[in-house]
Amino acid sequence: MTARTPFPPRRLARPLALALLVVGFSALLLGRAQAGGGHYYPPVADPVVREECGSCHLAFAPSMLPARSWQKMMGELQNHFGDDASVEPATARRIADYLVANAGDSAAGRPYAGKLLRGVPPEAAPQRISELPKWRKEHREVPDWEWRHKEVRTRANCLACHTAAERGYYDD
Repeated sequence: MTARTPFPPRRLARPLALALLVVGFSALLLGRAQAGGGHYYPPVADPVVREECGSCHLAFAPSMLPARSWQKMMGELQNHFGDDASVEPATARRIADYLVANAGDSAAGRPYAGKLLRGVPPEAAPQRISELPKWRKEHREVPDWEWRHKEVRTRANCLACHTAAERGYYDD
């Protein structure tokens, strides 16, 4: 009787190692694809937030800004980028609570916002995603005329170029 070894015979070792390598690489690619390749920001899941914010523009992912930005923005709804976006106090509280809980510097938002919020000073409360250093770097090659195109009109119109933005994907 021959003694059994805990390892596969040599003729099986190479194919087994190759199979493990393929499985590991596939898992890495699948994980990256599911995360949007570093350009994924979970879309707004709360129906009230999606309805209220999305009635005028894309309901931006809360992880795109720090909590202090959302707090400031929600405190100035009567002058929301030149418009009065005021809502009932209870609705404003619900929206603010959701945005802060899922902000880029919160436990829920941090895994997605790391790169986007890099370079933002800890005391800063940016109001426009398009003013973040990472956003500017990502969009530096877009010519000025393209921002003025009739189907784009503004740097806040992510959907003009990122057609899957409502689902959280901002890859080109």
